[in-house]
Amino acid sequence: MEAGLARSYSVYDVFTDSKLAGNPLGIIFDADDLSDEAMQSIARELNLSETVFVLPPQNPAHTANLRIFTPSCELPFAGHPTVGTAIALAERAHASHGGDLDLVCVLDERIGPVRCAIKLRQNKAGFAEFDLPRKSQQILLPLDRADIANALSLKVTEIGFENHVPSIWSAGVPFLLVPVHDVGASERLEFDAQLWEKTVPFVEGALASAFIYCRGGVNHVAKFHARVFPVGMGIVEDPATGSAVAAMSGAINQFDALPDGHHPFIIEQGIEMGRPSLIHLHLDVDSGQIANARIGGQAVRIASGILEL
Repeated sequence: MEAGLARSYSVYDVFTDSKLAGNPLGIIFDADDLSDEAMQSIARELNLSETVFVLPPQNPAHTANLRIFTPSCELPFAGHPTVGTAIALAERAHASHGGDLDLVCVLDERIGPVRCAIKLRQNKAGFAEFDLPRKSQQILLPLDRADIANALSLKVTEIGFENHVPSIWSAGVPFLLVPVHDVGASERLEFDAQLWEKTVPFVEGALASAFIYCRGGVNHVAKFHARVFPVGMGIVEDPATGSAVAAMSGAINQFDALPDGHHPFIIEQGIEMGRPSLIHLHLDVDSGQIANARIGGQAVRIASGILEL
């Protein structure tokens, strides 16, 4: 890496239309000369949930290749980096347009190509949604409800609602989904990382992160309320997690036995952190199976500058 090379970067708040809410995302542009070690060091320096490095696309017909890092590891796929970077690249490419635009792009990620649709509107935060590159799959492993409750400092009777029970799902990143009785239980829980690590099985070579959810929410538009505690990513709690909602799509379809047709959901997250986020999930169900799934949200730029590396 050339010493003193200046490259531009931006910070976007994602899954929100308000600055200083949602999930902050670092975006490093023109990063093709950075080594893996340099990317990890920069992500650790910025210390955001995720930092994206934008490289030339692997397929020349695509828009860009993304490398996604948490402060401690690289991810094959993540929702808020996909949404935020799609909007950022569209805004950079069409900065002088001045009108409303509807765009489509394809971003290469380690999981594969991700197709995104972007809406840019004057005087409004941009909106982007993407087709899930991999459908959610359940991973059947034994789970102890009492141990899970202890790791969350909740009563066993507060775990689960209706047909929803703890289960492991992955749409590229595995999560242990823990349904809880209501928003009060979600607000009251205390996550014990050491107990969680003793309780949770290894999935795809790593401990599954915690995704706690219930019906309803503080915001009247929310169908579900969620909290996410990543494991091994250098993050205590995440204010908005698209990859977790991607995993959740399979659980919603299975436990709620969705009828065939189109089903829109809005999941709120980050409420307890003071960083409210709204994640849009759209499911198309055919013959009881998810035929198509999309995740989307808004994003707003809060900073731009030069990285002197």
